[in-house]
Amino acid sequence: MEFVVLGWPDDGPTLRLDHERFSYAGKFVMSNTGKAVALEDEDGEEDVDGDGDEDGDLVAAIAFNEDRTDPRACWLRYVTVRDDRRGEGIGACLAAGLRGYLLDRDYGTVRIAVNNPFAYRALYKAGFCFTGRTTGLAELVLEAPCSRTDGTYREGMSVFRSRDLTDAEERLLSGTRGRVAPERIEPPAMFEA
Repeated sequence: MEFVVLGWPDDGPTLRLDHERFSYAGKFVMSNTGKAVALEDEDGEEDVDGDGDEDGDLVAAIAFNEDRTDPRACWLRYVTVRDDRRGEGIGACLAAGLRGYLLDRDYGTVRIAVNNPFAYRALYKAGFCFTGRTTGLAELVLEAPCSRTDGTYREGMSVFRSRDLTDAEERLLSGTRGRVAPERIEPPAMFEA
């Protein structure tokens, strides 16, 4: 697996993702966000630009940009993992790598807003923590760097408990995974294409 930053918002990178295989596919066509991807090299050929044979070896993508009011902060806007690869931790690895990459480039804070407990848990693995804030869209705001505690993790999970949930989300929240913050994963090295 390779983790690549395709470009910054000013570079205008775009990705054409299959909307049947990737959530938020239309958001990646927009050129006003940077793009980072996870690529799996199955055939020895990489499809870094995402426009070869449909989606090629691209298995996950993140769109990101600077905060409009704070130039020292950066937001991860959309995270998507190909539907046949969800649940493998690829999105968390890509987010962890991009978090480290952005912090290494003098951003003081990296933020993301999540709308479901699975994304919340994955982003905790990637080194983000709940801030106690939500967006107007009822998304929970997480950021890094942060001080991870089981208490702040549970606080965010409790916000989800008050919502209409799928059966899978109910199972996540009722199990121990909803009560104890997951271990932080080591971020992979990111590099620019």
